[in-house]
Amino acid sequence: MTDIASLPYRPCAGVMLVNRDGRVFVGQRLDSVLEAWQMPQGGIDPGEDPLEAAWRELWEETGVAREHAELVAAAPEELTYDLPEDLIAKVWKGKWRGQRQRWFLFRFTGEDRHVNIATAEPEFRAWRWAEPAELPDIIVPFKRELYRQLLDIFTEQLETISSGVTIIPSRAALLMPY
Repeated sequence: MTDIASLPYRPCAGVMLVNRDGRVFVGQRLDSVLEAWQMPQGGIDPGEDPLEAAWRELWEETGVAREHAELVAAAPEELTYDLPEDLIAKVWKGKWRGQRQRWFLFRFTGEDRHVNIATAEPEFRAWRWAEPAELPDIIVPFKRELYRQLLDIFTEQLETISSGVTIIPSRAALLMPY
């Protein structure tokens, strides 16, 4: 049996997509019977820039084109989560212990009609806008702490978006190493 602690984390990019009302896009995965909701996320391809991976995942999972979103901020460091032991052999064929994720906050500038989860390779069976405070309660339990960390990291930007104030991404957020 493989020592779980010796397994690497899968490199991943995640997107917190926030609409003009300050609510966050969440989807229900097609491959799960749980009533859990999650934000768009997915693997970073070898050699791929994390921000480019985030844009790609946003398109692949939500159908939202770049013209309908803008970068607001990037988390200053990677966040990780571990899969529960019983899922390690089932998910990614036991190659990874969990994920190390680069997270980006995007403002959704489009309309709901610009969201289309019926993509070429759909990941979600349903979607909705959720209040940020709801996120840790609606995600699978093993990702709750990561979602709490994201809320802490993006608190200021989320408050600004929900107040209706126009945010110009800070130079630091755009130049942040990922």
